[in-house]
Amino acid sequence: MSEVMVESSDATPQSVGSPLGQLLYVSTTVLQQALELVNNTLTSDDQLTVESRFLPGSTIGKHLRHARDHFVLLIDCVSGPEPHILSYDTRSRNTPMESKLCDAQNALKDAIARLEEVVPTVKLDQPLTLNAVTPFMQTFETTFGRELWFAGLHAVHHWSMVRVIAGELDIKLHDDFGFAPSTLLYKGSEAPLGKSKI
Repeated sequence: MSEVMVESSDATPQSVGSPLGQLLYVSTTVLQQALELVNNTLTSDDQLTVESRFLPGSTIGKHLRHARDHFVLLIDCVSGPEPHILSYDTRSRNTPMESKLCDAQNALKDAIARLEEVVPTVKLDQPLTLNAVTPFMQTFETTFGRELWFAGLHAVHHWSMVRVIAGELDIKLHDDFGFAPSTLLYKGSEAPLGKSKI
């Protein structure tokens, strides 16, 4: 097993230690951004379901659910027996977290707790087979570490779309919400994911 020193989502960048611990820190920090949005920024369930004028069919709730699903599908994959076969295409839609703040809060908290429980028990280089529809069926050999990294950056990508929808609703978000760590570093941000660790 890999040594991971992160024990809670309250970890600091200095406490993450190993590469796996660093990926866990980024993953939980990104999900904490969504939890902060749900707990302290959004004020009604309706804000989760307003369809974007600029991103047809998109809602804040759909983006939160979709990004969270990637983490949960990855954790479910490595929690089962080998061989570990992963597909991001087998996810649920129209779930309660897409339309109710309390359900979104619970789903995000659960995802963070599961990451904190499972990630420290998995090797960074644990082999996985990824099946993807591109629209052609593709199969790739990958690792747990690579997919955890992907899930974090994938979530940031969806947070940027949440930022667009929030702007349409005149909802002000934190300056770092929806920006990739590399962008935050470039801008010299003091946000948790914007401080250089190299």
